[in-house]
Amino acid sequence: MMRDSHLTTRFAVTRLRAKMQSLHIDERISQLVEFLKALYGDSEWIALIRHYGVEHLFASARVQDKIDGIKRLLFDDDVANMGDHPSDLDIDGQIDRIEQRIVQLGARRQLEMHLERRIEQEVQERQQVYLNEIRRDVLRPQAGSENAYTLKMYAKLEKLKAAKLGQTLYSTLRPQNIEDIVGQDQGMRALVARLSSPFPQHILIYGPPGVGKTSAARLALEAAARHPHSPFAANSPFIEVDATSMRFNVRDMTNPLLGSVHDPIYQGARKDLADRSVPEPKLGLATEAHGGVLFIDEIGELDPAVQLQLLKVLEDKTVHFESPYFDPHDDRVPLYIKQLFTEGAPADFVLIGATTKAPNQINPALRSRCTEIYFEPLGPDEIEEIIANAAKRLDVRLDNTVPSLISQYVQEGRKAVSLLADSYAQAKLRLEGSDGMRRIVIEGNDVLEVMRMGRMTPLFATKPKATMKVGRIYGLGVSGFVGRVMELEAVALPARSGTGQIRFNDTAGSMTRDSVFTALTNLKRLGFTDLDDFDIHVNIIGGGQVDGPSAGVALCMAMYSALSGVAMPQDIAFTGELSLQGDVLPVVG
Repeated sequence: MMRDSHLTTRFAVTRLRAKMQSLHIDERISQLVEFLKALYGDSEWIALIRHYGVEHLFASARVQDKIDGIKRLLFDDDVANMGDHPSDLDIDGQIDRIEQRIVQLGARRQLEMHLERRIEQEVQERQQVYLNEIRRDVLRPQAGSENAYTLKMYAKLEKLKAAKLGQTLYSTLRPQNIEDIVGQDQGMRALVARLSSPFPQHILIYGPPGVGKTSAARLALEAAARHPHSPFAANSPFIEVDATSMRFNVRDMTNPLLGSVHDPIYQGARKDLADRSVPEPKLGLATEAHGGVLFIDEIGELDPAVQLQLLKVLEDKTVHFESPYFDPHDDRVPLYIKQLFTEGAPADFVLIGATTKAPNQINPALRSRCTEIYFEPLGPDEIEEIIANAAKRLDVRLDNTVPSLISQYVQEGRKAVSLLADSYAQAKLRLEGSDGMRRIVIEGNDVLEVMRMGRMTPLFATKPKATMKVGRIYGLGVSGFVGRVMELEAVALPARSGTGQIRFNDTAGSMTRDSVFTALTNLKRLGFTDLDDFDIHVNIIGGGQVDGPSAGVALCMAMYSALSGVAMPQDIAFTGELSLQGDVLPVVG
């Protein structure tokens, strides 16, 4: 190749010399300049003469100036390889040397262009080979994701799924219709009415644990779906969640209630989305409940931040998603993801929240958007009815003493059913060897055995007696949602003049302290002006905190009995708040 290039250069020089020598010197110089312009290109030529500062030489009318300008461009950087310096020659010799140099530059440029074409062709060929290899890798069947260990674990999971303990107690004894909800007739009517309306409302259910709030909400939705004016259908979803077990992250990386967004970097969206840097929205329970009911048990335990987000969803009926990685103009974003980010996910549902907390412990903004329904604590009669119904579902017989015995120890329907199930297991063990569930009879001793193992004590140990006692009286109080009978006693002992003291058990709470001092003020108004001459000790037997001031009258009567010696009947209980003016105010709770 080098020999061919050398011959080409010599031939080009000879031809250019023959052509140029036939021209006048001015014309030869002009032709050389035009040839250089064509060789370098207009833009590169202008940049070149500016770089060497020879604009004035090419603009000159003198031939030698133009020759000097050309020499500056062609020889200043490579004089050592050119032999005699062109300046030592006459004009013809200088032009010959310039022509030879131009021919060499032209040959070099042609060689460079030839090599560039070869390189470009080689790159294209290599690129095609690489693309074919990539296609083969993509289309080649992938190696299986399973191995001996993973197959072993899969078989283990399948084996675990095949082993079952049978139907759970809760599913067996769970209320199947509205009539099975015992002791909540008023609450159930209100619940069904709110859901059966053409404009159903969000609902908050207050009540003690174990009285059937969750089952009532589910059955109320089924009843409302049968109502002609209800917006609910027979297949409307009932999504149940417990706020105490729900995970939440402040960055919305985890929010099973409302949904979250998995970005392609930190949380790892689905692989095909992460490869395209597309965030992946995860729908929450609010969207699953669309068109139905979202039931949140223990809603008072819901994280305050999630409560605020839930309020926004209740207003918009839509869950909105946000992510800094979402680009609405990116064609690689799937349509469903683009719609979720731009329009949100539908979440038109009725919220039913259940709580064992007091209303003042619930978010006021949430309360203002909901109608409130109160479920009542269960009494002994309701507990006995629940026990009888559960025995029918278990298909067992009960000793006549069992329902009343259980009702003395529990006030929760769920706990009563649990005690019955434990007693059933005890009876089954006692009758080991007998066949058939119908032959099992749960006796009172089976229940007592379970209660002894659980170290349970009766809730209503106090029994009314037609007797009279000084300084002893019964009061009615409330703690949470549960009422209680309190035994109060007071003793007044003489003390040195003016040194008397008042003592009472602080475990009863600050409200009880206030009630004691209010009672003392009323006693002074009744004529007991020498209270400072007595040591008065007030006690609530059994301790326990009292939520409100409803023991005020009972405390006053107990201290009155102790100071005056007047005996109080033991088959009468007092309740009500006592004011400083001596008025008995309505009972709280």
